[in-house]
Amino acid sequence: MSRRFAAVDLGASSGRVMLADLSGGLSLTEAHRFPNGPVRVGGRLYWDILGLYREILAGLRAAGPVSSIGVDSWAVDYALLDESGAMLGNPVHYRDDRTAGVAERVAGSVGAEALYEVSGLQVLPFNTIYQLLAEPRLGDAATMLMIPDLIGYWLTGEAGAEVTNASTTGLLDVRTREWALPLIERLGLPAGLFPPLRQPGDAVGGLRRDVAGEIGWSAPVRAVGSHDTASAVAAVPATGPAFAFVSCGTWSLAGVELPGPVLTPESRAANFTNEAGIDGTVRYLRNVMGLWLLQECLRAWPGSDLGELLKAAAAERPFAAVVNPDEPAFLPPGDMPARIAAECRRTGQRPPASPAAYVRCVLESLALGHRLAVRQAMELSGRDVEVVHLVGGGSRNELLCQFTADACGLPVVAGPGEATTFGNVLVQARAAGLVSDLAEMRALVAASRPLRRYEPSGDRAAWDEAASRVF
Repeated sequence: MSRRFAAVDLGASSGRVMLADLSGGLSLTEAHRFPNGPVRVGGRLYWDILGLYREILAGLRAAGPVSSIGVDSWAVDYALLDESGAMLGNPVHYRDDRTAGVAERVAGSVGAEALYEVSGLQVLPFNTIYQLLAEPRLGDAATMLMIPDLIGYWLTGEAGAEVTNASTTGLLDVRTREWALPLIERLGLPAGLFPPLRQPGDAVGGLRRDVAGEIGWSAPVRAVGSHDTASAVAAVPATGPAFAFVSCGTWSLAGVELPGPVLTPESRAANFTNEAGIDGTVRYLRNVMGLWLLQECLRAWPGSDLGELLKAAAAERPFAAVVNPDEPAFLPPGDMPARIAAECRRTGQRPPASPAAYVRCVLESLALGHRLAVRQAMELSGRDVEVVHLVGGGSRNELLCQFTADACGLPVVAGPGEATTFGNVLVQARAAGLVSDLAEMRALVAASRPLRRYEPSGDRAAWDEAASRVF
């Protein structure tokens, strides 16, 4: 039996097809990488989903024959299909402003407490529940598919909804892990829009004949933790339960892994989310704006060298300026340095004077966001934490990792950067009988990549004072 698996991993700024081989340990090879970004048409922000699908097929062609294929992506966004299975226009990007004011209207009509009691979900303006209520195409729609489920449908012809991504919609019952039909009906959404649920490891279907002909081989598609954070947390190389995680990329998702949801009034007031994880676990976390702030700064400085900027940022004065990374003004694309400067002025601070100072401001601010989320997750859940595992692309940013250790006052174990891919392929491998359980999956990850440990250092009082300025 082949021990090769393909992972399609779609991030908010890039996508890739990765080839994993479990013949001796666990190795990864990048078959194809491609950019991903929004397209603005007629004042609306969309994903170029057809371009992404074209690149996925190119990546699968390059990867060659495998035992199975798994697809993961960012959360909350979706496509609508008509009765014939045709897509009703490109998916709208979650950073589009069409949902402005919708969350407040829903809370006013249904009640914030009632919503949280059902979904356990953090209130974010772009959650699927609010997007659907702002959706003008519902009358023509027969099915809603989240992005990984859409790709799976195009590959196999089989429609369904994988549960970890469905849990980010605000329309899944967090206790039963079934669609929250009473809430769906109360909101006036068509219940038939929501397809049958799948669990990580379930079979999706075989490749369509035309797809197999285009890539030159055939294999089954299997459901994985299709929300990329679900896959990333499944691959956290932890040896016990006393850990917090920060899955850090365009977004940072920071929290703890639990056996069940936390639905207390205090949890709702802190805006914590309960998302479905692998094997019935709950990812109890809060979104922090993440490296988006740095990515947008770099876009405003064409030709800048990130490595040089990070070296210069390390030498900048600590805490000269810090901001709350989750300010709504930072959400849309645009001139991020100007918005950071405006926020500094609004809070009585002098704006950074150079790109390196902006980088220092962003990384210290993100570390403070990580600190707040980790500390609140511990307090609200009662979970003891001895170490923070920082995975994803942010684990390669040494300055951010050290700042996070200093801010949290806890050791940070950084890596792997490819956590999402590891989680994706290991769920496939387990379905094939090559891995036994979540503990073995994590042990394989720990053995496959070098990890770096950052011990907390620096002035604790200075971090406390900086936190008091922004939170």
